[in-house]
Amino acid sequence: MKVILQQDVRDHGKKGQMVEVSDGYARNYLFPRKLAVPATADAVNTMKLKEKARLRQIEEEKAKALENAKKLESLVVKISAKAGEGGKLFGSVTNKDISDALKQQYDIDIEKSRIIIADPIKSYGNYEVKCKFGYEISGTIHLLITESK
Repeated sequence: MKVILQQDVRDHGKKGQMVEVSDGYARNYLFPRKLAVPATADAVNTMKLKEKARLRQIEEEKAKALENAKKLESLVVKISAKAGEGGKLFGSVTNKDISDALKQQYDIDIEKSRIIIADPIKSYGNYEVKCKFGYEISGTIHLLITESK
């Protein structure tokens, strides 16, 4: 019997897949637990529409990620911080600080978990920080750390 899975089922498939299972397994296990529905024409059509919508959403997310990566190339994010002797900062500039500064200065919303800082930023100067948008798209954030007054 062909069924469409409503949830991931171990050893059979992932949510949204159409799989072939025995009649008894479908009637006695999958249907009562609402893990699957019979693969009727309506159900198959609904499954295809959901798949199209999911693929369209992925394409939109990729386009937005590319747009943000291109925007970042021309921008310089300025962050002011307090420092002690020798220009050494009290603490360090974190990915949350960078995310907040991007949102405030350029209205670009990037999650702090997507900003990768290789070495801690603990002094004034210019820095380049990687940002991973997903879908194998990454960009570079140009930072300028200045003294706060």
